[in-house]
Amino acid sequence: MLPNAIIEAGWGRVLYGPSFDSPRHLAEAMLNEAPGKRDIALHVVDPQLVLAEAPVDLFLDPSLLFRRELDPAETMEDGAPGVIIRPLTTRADIAAINRLYSMRSMVLLDTATVWSQRASEAITYLVAEDEQTGDVIGSVMGIDHAAAFRCPQRGASFWCLVVDPQTSLARTGQSLVTYLMKHYARRGSAYLELSVLHNNEQAINLYRKLGFQQAPGFVIKTKNAINEGLFTDTTDIAALNPYARIIVDEARRRAISVEVLDAAAGIFKLRHAGHEIVCRESLSELTGGVAMTWCQDKVLTSRRLASIGLRVPRQRTAGDAAADDAFLQEHGAVVVKPALGEQGKGISIDVRTPEHLRDAIDRARQEGGPVVLEEFCSGQDLRIVVIGYKVVAAAIRRPAQVTGDGNATIAKLIDAQSARRAAATGGESRIPVDEETRRCLVGQGLSLESVPEQGQVVQVRKTANLHTGGTIHDVTAELHPALREAAETAARALRIPVVGLDFLVPSPDSDSYVIIEANERPGLANHDPQPTAQRFIDLLFPYTA
Repeated sequence: MLPNAIIEAGWGRVLYGPSFDSPRHLAEAMLNEAPGKRDIALHVVDPQLVLAEAPVDLFLDPSLLFRRELDPAETMEDGAPGVIIRPLTTRADIAAINRLYSMRSMVLLDTATVWSQRASEAITYLVAEDEQTGDVIGSVMGIDHAAAFRCPQRGASFWCLVVDPQTSLARTGQSLVTYLMKHYARRGSAYLELSVLHNNEQAINLYRKLGFQQAPGFVIKTKNAINEGLFTDTTDIAALNPYARIIVDEARRRAISVEVLDAAAGIFKLRHAGHEIVCRESLSELTGGVAMTWCQDKVLTSRRLASIGLRVPRQRTAGDAAADDAFLQEHGAVVVKPALGEQGKGISIDVRTPEHLRDAIDRARQEGGPVVLEEFCSGQDLRIVVIGYKVVAAAIRRPAQVTGDGNATIAKLIDAQSARRAAATGGESRIPVDEETRRCLVGQGLSLESVPEQGQVVQVRKTANLHTGGTIHDVTAELHPALREAAETAARALRIPVVGLDFLVPSPDSDSYVIIEANERPGLANHDPQPTAQRFIDLLFPYTA
């Protein structure tokens, strides 16, 4: 066994505990962690003695070790349909992995380190690719302990399993792990193991399904900002939704104190150097009452933006049946939505018949308040986030879709995809199965009981809202200057310092648009890799930037 064995992984170092000749030397090595990285000491012998060497700086990681014995003669299940597993081959693969890491708030890979090790016997980087689109939708990293540490037990481990939370392809993570099991079995490794947080039930269930069993062993990490949630009391913060938590995490990184006032509602107070401000997610006390009024009522939003020359769809407030039908006949297709609604609730898109119009109005009325009819404008759904009257992020939002496997019904595919989206977003994104879903399927000649062919992509909602299962794709770099100017002009007109503006556009690099809504409490957690939380805290506490 190599003495004091360490391997660089790109996101930090793995230190092999049994190879260190004393607790003091292991503690000293851990204290040499590079800024912004996350080192892990695996299989630490006598962890209490290592912690005693640096109790202020080190902590015992609340993770469990799981292990699966490997047999090269074992027949293992093939990967999931539509998913290609392959080794990392290009620098673009590293960028794609970092995109996934960013989405899951993981430490990013150092490109130079990973590129230099792409052919290493000790370390293996894998990516999962969508067979149809070629997009990288998952990744995992494996370490051969014999090659890396000269471990006589001939073990192997895997780290940083990540899957794109927006992919509709099932069993991507399982395919990555299975590939690694086959890979290390062929190389003669005796077992494959992993470290997983004790409360990550979804991951633990997957590993148990694949035959992993809990094994003894301890992991030590350093007390840094990345690991803070593992060694400090974060009970209240853990109860916050992702949209509040991303802001709170950024505030704490800047030594801004946080007091959670109502976790269920996402309300918290930030305080620094005598200055304090109360927020509800991205809505702060900087947003005035008039701005709230303009944004909350879709009729007022449209009227205000039209008054300064910005392009908006034509609207009317539903009420008179004959006038409603005439509006539908004039435009051919309409959108029906609650004037005071949010999160995509009660919205019907591309309504074309008087019968569907009546049903859509009734659904929208269930959300309370007036109902708006709006001319249907085709195009891609573009969300632009403006903070401090400057565009910070732009993303195309796409409606929920499922991918057929030739066996499951659309209803079952929706259940599976909805569960994945909910798990990836802290329960914030699910696909409703309602009349709007059924109407979307009927328009394609399908029903919930239809069985799509393997690889067939089926759109199951017309709205692209994330709360109803939609996905979001960053296009900030592609944004046309005219769209940027329109968004910033709209924010100033509404006198709102933080706003999410919904556009319909042919493409993000086109100057053609209509603005359909303004959201006074945009979700900042949906726009990786753009620094939305950082710019929000810059706005509230500029001297901490």
